[in-house]
Amino acid sequence: MEKVLFNAKVYVEKGDYRQAVLIEDDLIKAVGSDEKILSMSKAEAEVIDCKGRTLIPGLNDSHLHFMQFGETRNQAVIEDAESIEEMIDICRRFAEEHPDSVRHGMHAIGWNQDNFTNGSGLPDRHDLDKISTEYPIVLERVCGHIVSTNTKLIDMLKMDRDKGRFKDGDFLVGDDGKPNGIFTGNGCNVAKNIVPDFTMEQRRRIMLETMDYAVRHGLTSVQSNDVGTTFMNGPAAFHMLHDIYDKGEAKLRYRHQVCFNDLEQFKEYLESGEFACGDYPKDSWLTLGPLKLFKDGSLGARTALVRDGYVGDMNNHGLEWITSEDMDAYCKLAREYGLQVVTHAIGDEALRKTIDSYEKAFVDGENKLRHGLIHCQITDEELLDRIAREDILVFAQPVFIDYDMKIVEKLVGESLASTSYAFGSIIQKGAHLSYGTDCPVEDCNPFPNIYHAVTRKNKAGMPEEGFYSKECVDIETAIDAYTYESAYDEFMEDVKGRIMPGYYADMVLLDKDIFTVDPIEIKDILPVMTIVGGKEEYIAEC
Repeated sequence: MEKVLFNAKVYVEKGDYRQAVLIEDDLIKAVGSDEKILSMSKAEAEVIDCKGRTLIPGLNDSHLHFMQFGETRNQAVIEDAESIEEMIDICRRFAEEHPDSVRHGMHAIGWNQDNFTNGSGLPDRHDLDKISTEYPIVLERVCGHIVSTNTKLIDMLKMDRDKGRFKDGDFLVGDDGKPNGIFTGNGCNVAKNIVPDFTMEQRRRIMLETMDYAVRHGLTSVQSNDVGTTFMNGPAAFHMLHDIYDKGEAKLRYRHQVCFNDLEQFKEYLESGEFACGDYPKDSWLTLGPLKLFKDGSLGARTALVRDGYVGDMNNHGLEWITSEDMDAYCKLAREYGLQVVTHAIGDEALRKTIDSYEKAFVDGENKLRHGLIHCQITDEELLDRIAREDILVFAQPVFIDYDMKIVEKLVGESLASTSYAFGSIIQKGAHLSYGTDCPVEDCNPFPNIYHAVTRKNKAGMPEEGFYSKECVDIETAIDAYTYESAYDEFMEDVKGRIMPGYYADMVLLDKDIFTVDPIEIKDILPVMTIVGGKEEYIAEC
């Protein structure tokens, strides 16, 4: 079946724009002028007049937590809370309105103490006890690297008798010497496991709803870390996603980024689990991607691993989530099986140690498996040069600048901040850099992300000159980072991320011309139509 999109401004690559696209089944057959493409098409082809609108390749989020985003849309919405008291009120109202949802426990994600206007600090068990003392409560900081709990949950963990499951620093204590309900590092997962999980039936519904939201905002692909984080039951997660895709119910392409509890579990998956036996046919919308590791925490939680410590707290160097020895072992095993590794690394010391582990596992001295750095925020010039020289991929989130510009200089100093979030410099030095949102840390809507990359301003358009404006990129570079470069992460740059013959027919028709609109308006752009594999998965209502 053929389809023609004509009377459009079609972005092909930098400096190259056409008028029309010819699609045959799920592939792009030709791109050119209206006259050429219309003359090539068959009489029975479906013809769509784009009315002069801009057509870009389908947007591909290179790193997010898709299922977790769906979960947050089914939980108390606490990310905009400006105080602990407001967060308590939001959770109370949610419990009153959804009693069945909290009968056995409450979980929500999104609070940020830096947004609390009264300077009240981290919420602890005494605060959460005001929501309820009858069921366990876990409220995650927006980064996911600190959680607050109530006394009921602490009691259920029997922490006074069983502390063996925790490492040093996994939980904090109050002035009374007892756990205060604040967990960090691996302690977060121990705490979260107390609250009953969504059922698989609920998860399936949530996944489909989240796919619908994503295509409405122009995403045609996601590279998602759900298994081993949001989905602790790996086999059940793989089975559910296979079922959705096998039945043709999916609306976009999905690539797994997978975490493991330990090296033995990883080895088991490689030898006899999903990595050995999973069925992923060529051109499938569902693909199995890299091993995902965590090297450190987050900047806002002061757990990102930094070499020189935090300003005003120089003895605090953050959290090393995985030791270099363990990471070396993971990377060595991944090399033996030809598997890509991507690692959450935010602080400069986390980045150095991660690159060290990668270099030991290079194939023939080169990064042929395309190992990558997720976030890559706190950097100096030496690190930037090393990343480019070793051809290490960067999975960046420019949208983080909206918040982090308020804290980075205070935490690591102006000198180091001036070379951090250097997403323009990394590209200029020749490294491969793609865009993602780390959703639900941020919404998966790609257009605010593009806005922040281009302007280096917050949502209100400040500062006027941009935050370290030398790192701004042009619109074409930003679109390429969200399309071609994200496809490069997947070893799919020859078939994905461009509107060119032979590529997948994934594309987005926009309500405004993203290449000429006032930059302040980029964040408000929305799709008129989203096409995945030649199929219109979303059409805006007139």
